[in-house]
Amino acid sequence: MTDATEEVRVYRGLKGVHFDRSPTTYIDGRAGELRYWGYSIHDLAEHSTFEETAYLLLHGQLPDAGQLESFEARLKAGRRLPEPVFDIIDRCRGGHPMDVLRTAVSALGAFEPNTGDSAQAVLELGIKLTSQVPLIVAAHHRIRSGAPPVSPEDELGHAANFLYMLTGEGPSENAARLMDLDFVLHAEHGSNASSFTARVVTGTGADLHAAVTAAVAALSGPAHGGAAENVMQMAREIGEPSQAAAYVKDKRKKREPIMGFGHRVYRAEDPRARHLRRGVERLSEEMGEPHWNGILKAVVEAMRPYARLGVNVNVDFYSGVIYHLLGIPQDIFVPIFAVGRVPGWTLQVLQQMDGNILIRPLLQYNGPGLRGYVPIEER
Repeated sequence: MTDATEEVRVYRGLKGVHFDRSPTTYIDGRAGELRYWGYSIHDLAEHSTFEETAYLLLHGQLPDAGQLESFEARLKAGRRLPEPVFDIIDRCRGGHPMDVLRTAVSALGAFEPNTGDSAQAVLELGIKLTSQVPLIVAAHHRIRSGAPPVSPEDELGHAANFLYMLTGEGPSENAARLMDLDFVLHAEHGSNASSFTARVVTGTGADLHAAVTAAVAALSGPAHGGAAENVMQMAREIGEPSQAAAYVKDKRKKREPIMGFGHRVYRAEDPRARHLRRGVERLSEEMGEPHWNGILKAVVEAMRPYARLGVNVNVDFYSGVIYHLLGIPQDIFVPIFAVGRVPGWTLQVLQQMDGNILIRPLLQYNGPGLRGYVPIEER
């Protein structure tokens, strides 16, 4: 801590502070632009898959056909959980899915013989965790519902297999593609709260499971991962598109936030949002529930005057309704974020390991001056 008499500028929340360099994720908040290793999120959203995007994040380049096939095989080989972890999930069946996920990821570290003392070992563990996290989320949901966990299906890709394990039924092609798209869009986003948390833990020399456990804990906070869940709740409260304008007006009058609007980085519209907006439109029609899309459109229209102030739609505005239309319970919305983010967390850990340093910012002291100690009998 620094002395209170020193002139120190405090950056609360470390806003605007660069603590390191990274070649991976380019974000232009004013222009609304996002790139992974130089590739536009729009190209990846329209043409890539989660498996290919995960490979790109972890290796710095797009794979050729043979490399992608090998990577997909490694992901499928990782679709296994130790039996004691299923027992832990069962014992925690009544807990919130994020609490169960945090506990199970931590437990996995105790059953992993190789904790990752090299970058290559951490990379392999990250690939394995990418496959294990969706198993945890799906197994917990099945167990708490009184049903046995569904074994993974090796013929299915990452996103389709997750939906299959969650519901026990093969998803439609459109549903699988939408979930895959959601994972692509959430795979990495620079030094957000959970990724920074993973780096702080890695900076101490702790292993990947410790870093990802801490990242999951950070993500569980509503200020970071809760927007999708809150947007769906907001849509239910509005009820009909015709009520959206009055709802927004009342919230703004009370100075309360509109869920799914605003972002710590983006002043323009979140570049990921447009792809999920199209997904909501298609899925709403497919599922015969167009009123949800109508509500979202009405909210966007009511919020249009605030766009010039930098309060724009973010990615979570649409994702919650997509999850709802896919029949996913509301308390699993944030765990889905975690399912897609494991490659990004792994990448952040790997980059922190390269020239690792303890992350130790300072606090500006503003307490009392030196005080003399008074024995308890004299107080």
